[in-house]
Amino acid sequence: MIQLETARLILRPPQREDFEAWCAWGADEEAMRHLGGVMTPPIAWRGIALMAGSWAINGFGMFSVIEKATGRWVGRLGPWQPEGWPGTEVGWGLVRDVWGKGYATEGATAAIDWAFDQLGWTEVIHCIVPENTNSQAVAKRLGSTYLRDGHLPAPINVSTQLWGQTRDQWRARTP
Repeated sequence: MIQLETARLILRPPQREDFEAWCAWGADEEAMRHLGGVMTPPIAWRGIALMAGSWAINGFGMFSVIEKATGRWVGRLGPWQPEGWPGTEVGWGLVRDVWGKGYATEGATAAIDWAFDQLGWTEVIHCIVPENTNSQAVAKRLGSTYLRDGHLPAPINVSTQLWGQTRDQWRARTP
């Protein structure tokens, strides 16, 4: 099983044991405000199964984010490209009590390195609605810029902004 480690995080594919924490995260209205809205447990189940299925079918998907210090599931982030998606995305969504700790930037950095090095991607995007200034700030810390407007396919069917950068831009940045 693939596993990435950063100074404070373990990134690994979602597992059944993550479901309870995934449900709690999905039930948090503020955490879900820019991620499609509150998830009931059956919808959360579909979400975690969707990510696990992406790993099985594509060989990649968003990672479960595990806080090393506590062993606690604190979110999901990583490479994502379902059918009809506007590009090769590295996205993030974390539980609210870890917002502001730099986990999104730390985890996304490892995931972007992995996507470029292991998946051979040439561009990484981040789908961010204009109102989500917190995610825009993470994108900027990663060195990404606003690229273009985009649209997420059905059933999401939402207009969004695409932030990102090329592999060459990523490798040329000052860490």
